[in-house]
Amino acid sequence: MQQIIREQLIIKVDSPLILFIHPSAILRYYICVFALQESDKLDPAMREIPVTSPRPRLRTYLAAGYALLIVYASLSPFTGWQEQGLEFSAVLAAPLLQAYTLSDAVVNLLAYIPFGLLLGLALRAHFGAGLSALLATLGGVVLSATMEYTQMYLPVRTSSNLDLLTNSIGALAGVLLAVSIAPRAWFALHLRHWRMRLFHADASMDFGLALVALWMFAQVNPSLPMLGNVFISEVARPPFAVVQPEPFNWVESVAVALNLMMMGMLLLTLLRQRRHVVNVLLLILCAVALTKFVAAAVLLKSWALLLWLNSEAIFGTFTGVLLLLAAGRLPRVQLLFCAVCAVLAYLSLAHGLLDSGAPSAAMRLYQWHYGHLLTYNGLSQTVALVFPFLMLGYLWRIRNR
Repeated sequence: MQQIIREQLIIKVDSPLILFIHPSAILRYYICVFALQESDKLDPAMREIPVTSPRPRLRTYLAAGYALLIVYASLSPFTGWQEQGLEFSAVLAAPLLQAYTLSDAVVNLLAYIPFGLLLGLALRAHFGAGLSALLATLGGVVLSATMEYTQMYLPVRTSSNLDLLTNSIGALAGVLLAVSIAPRAWFALHLRHWRMRLFHADASMDFGLALVALWMFAQVNPSLPMLGNVFISEVARPPFAVVQPEPFNWVESVAVALNLMMMGMLLLTLLRQRRHVVNVLLLILCAVALTKFVAAAVLLKSWALLLWLNSEAIFGTFTGVLLLLAAGRLPRVQLLFCAVCAVLAYLSLAHGLLDSGAPSAAMRLYQWHYGHLLTYNGLSQTVALVFPFLMLGYLWRIRNR
C-alpha cells in the first residue's frame, strides 16, 4: 500500500498494479479495484499511462475562463468610464425590487450556476466538501460584488443589489450541484477512466481540452453561420417573394474549412489514437449543431431559423473533414507545422479579408431585443477572434512533448 501514495506516478497495467491517488481512502480503493478489472480491456499502446497529478487542472481552466466571460458580459462595452457620484453602500441599501425585471433576474441566476459548478469542482479536488462549498460560494459572491461595484463607473450599465442577490443564489446552486456530483462513481471513476483512455494525460492536455470547450462556446451562437465568423445580417422578406440568390462566397467557405481544421488538429494532438479523431469531431459538430438549432428556435424569428446553415458552411465543413483525414497521416512535427499554418491562415482571413460585422448587425434576427443578446453576440465574436491566439500558445507549449 505504500507504493500507492506517491505524488508523481506511472500506471502500469502489465503489472497489473494500478497506482493512483485520491483524497478519500475508500474512493482510492474502489479506483484500484475498478482499474484492475478494466486492465485487460486496454489496447497495447495504453499499457502505460502517465499521470502527472491527482488534481486535474481542467476544472481550474474552465472556472477561470468562465469567470473571464462573466467579466466581459458584465462590463461590456468597456467605454465611457466616469465617476457618477454613487456609493456602493447606497446600492446595497436600495429597495430590492427598484429596478426589477423577470428576464434580468433569470439571466443573472442562470449565468452564475456554471461558475459555481466549475469553481466548486475545482476546489473540491483540493479541499473537503464543506470547505470547498464555502470557498466557491464566497468566490461567486465576491465576483458578483466586484462586477456590480465596477458597473457604477459605466453609465450604460446599472449596478443593482438584486443582481448581486440573484448572482449569489445562482453560484450557490452551482456549488451545491458540484458537491453532490463530485463523489459519485460516474464522475470520480468512470468519467476519469474514460478520459484517460481517450486523451493524453499530461498537464498541457487539460489546457487543450479547455480550448475545445471555448471553441464550442463560440460556435453555438445562432446569429453566426455554422463554423463561420460573419454575423448574419439578412432582413425579413415577404412570403413567396422571388429572391435572387447571392453569389457563393469562397472566402467564407475557406474560413469555415480552416476553422474546422483548427479544431480537428487540436483533437489530433489530444487523442491517444488518431483514428478516433473523425468520430470525436463529428460528435462535437453534432452537439454544436443541435445547440445552435435549439438556440435559434428559442431566440430567433421564424424566418431566420436555419439561416446559419448556408452553402458556404456545408461546403467548408465537408472540405475541412477531407483535409483533416489527410493531415491525420502526417508525422507529429509536420502535423504541428500544418496546424500553425492553418491558424495563421484563419487569422489572415478573419482579421483581414473578412469583415465579421458589428454584433448589432444581427439583432434584427432575434425575436427579443434584450441587451443581453447584444452582449452575447459581442462575447461570441471576441472568443472566436481570441481562440486562434490561444491555440498558437498551446501548440508552442506542446512542441517538445
